[in-house]
Amino acid sequence: MAESVISISNANIYQGNNLILQDVNFKIEKGEFVYLVGKTGTGKSSLLKTLYGEIPLKEGDATVVGTEIRGLNWKTVPFLRRKLGVVFQDFHLLTDRNVYENLRFVLRATGWKEKHLIDEKIHDSLEKVGLKGKGFKMPYEMSGGEQQRVDIARALLNSPKLILADEPTGNLDPETSNGIMQLLLSISKDLGTTVLMATHDYVVINRYPSRILKTELGKVLDSDMVLAANKSE
Repeated sequence: MAESVISISNANIYQGNNLILQDVNFKIEKGEFVYLVGKTGTGKSSLLKTLYGEIPLKEGDATVVGTEIRGLNWKTVPFLRRKLGVVFQDFHLLTDRNVYENLRFVLRATGWKEKHLIDEKIHDSLEKVGLKGKGFKMPYEMSGGEQQRVDIARALLNSPKLILADEPTGNLDPETSNGIMQLLLSISKDLGTTVLMATHDYVVINRYPSRILKTELGKVLDSDMVLAANKSE
């Protein structure tokens, strides 16, 4: 039986008091690579933020990497975030410290204390994203593609079962985007990590086809419904 890494049922997603997505129902299994698409303002980011605990789930049920996210609070959110990784469009790197210190900061914040274990984790994560030996570099010394790889390395530090990626190729040129896509797909395939990736980039989707969730008119449609809707247009 497949293991659901995300299971959400009868959920209403709010941004403040505004209902953004209604009656959300879907499951994503271990090792799946899934796109999340939809026009700007249709709820993609709100859905991702709900899944990683930044926006509270008020109505409905959702389990993310084994954690029931309805009722999470500031004390329990960190336990959820230790089991998943988040990749941002604009990298969110600390510009006043080098790559090693950026990654060390995350490990210390999630409870790692022993230096040799921290060093091992950082070395392993940088090697997985093709940046072995680049820990000394400052973010401003790196290209956009390298900074995005650091962002992905940071997401991998705690060996997550799930990566939530919010427009990870949005600020990159096509060639660099291809490299980032191949990296995320290999992480999904080789490590068995589930990836849910929000994107506007249909060139990427066509080149690397996979299951699609689409936010539209206050709903989340799955691939079969998306295809049916497109045929009827």
